[in-house]
Amino acid sequence: MEELRRFDTCTIADAIEAFGIRMRNEGFATAGFRCLFKAFPPMVGYAATCRVRSAAPPIVGSGYVERADWYKYITGIPAPRVVVIQDLDEQPGTGAFLGRVHVNILLALQCVGGVTNGAARELPGIEASGFQVFAGRLAISRAYVHIVDYGLPVEVGHLRIRPGELIHGDRHGILTIPPDIAGQLPEVANRILEKKQQVIELSQQPKVSLQELEQGLEELHNLTANRNSNEVPQRKP
Repeated sequence: MEELRRFDTCTIADAIEAFGIRMRNEGFATAGFRCLFKAFPPMVGYAATCRVRSAAPPIVGSGYVERADWYKYITGIPAPRVVVIQDLDEQPGTGAFLGRVHVNILLALQCVGGVTNGAARELPGIEASGFQVFAGRLAISRAYVHIVDYGLPVEVGHLRIRPGELIHGDRHGILTIPPDIAGQLPEVANRILEKKQQVIELSQQPKVSLQELEQGLEELHNLTANRNSNEVPQRKP
């Protein structure tokens, strides 16, 4: 986990692509929310999922009953945890589930962040806690937010996330990490960063040729997880 946190989400995406195990237009969110605390380090954790609604009041009473069973479910997911909340309302985000009180409870349950197509509120308190949030919008009130169900696959940002999936996120967005390659990603990510730096340094050399740049880009883009892949050429002094 600590190794994966060293890399931004773009580098992790490049490293996953080097394994060729899923399409390059899959595995990451494409729309529907944004990172609220861009200065925070990358977030890594296992998904604890739930679905909520917030627009409609209950038939009886002034509010919905708090779901204590939801918190018990969270503790069954490996730590660290990322709460993934799908707002099912036609217009998500009338009310916010993620506020400073709920966030501090989630921190006590070893959650490091939350992802929702719905809303968040009380941002100063959340930011001070260090809890990362990806949300579709901001809200003033909790309104009638309540948990409909939990522990099922959810969809946020056109990305389907199953309970227990490993999530990586930062200011660029979020993606899921295939479990079979998670332990190998840091090594491949380091190789990718080295190769990118080589191409950048090559491009900064005086009188670099177009052929050299084309070759450098081609070998960078064709990098695979195989250690025997070609290296980006170094320009001779």
